Amino acid sequence: MLILIPVDNSKDEKHSKIVSLLSSPTWALIDFDEGVVKSVKFVDDWHDSGEDWIDFVVLSDKFENYMEFMEMGMMVLVVRDEESIEDIIEAFKFKELDEIGL
Repeated sequence: MLILIPVDNSKDEKHSKIVSLLSSPTWALIDFDEGVVKSVKFVDDWHDSGEDWIDFVVLSDKFENYMEFMEMGMMVLVVRDEESIEDIIEAFKFKELDEIGL
């Protein structure tokens, strides 16, 4: 499954931090399968990721504009207090991210 996260501009999975959609210059696209991160790819525009289907997007705040993601069929999750990609994936594994729904 693929997980999309708006991150700061570091393009380093160890140092990248989640940011709001308005300030996200970069997107982390995480290939997560069987409880393990298979790969992390950084793209400037998530539309240009080259992927046909992205399963989840993780946002920094429940007040972000998430409708575009939902219209594309993505499940929208929100962090509680996680910042790093590693912390977010750990929270994802244990279902500790909040779901946004209509």
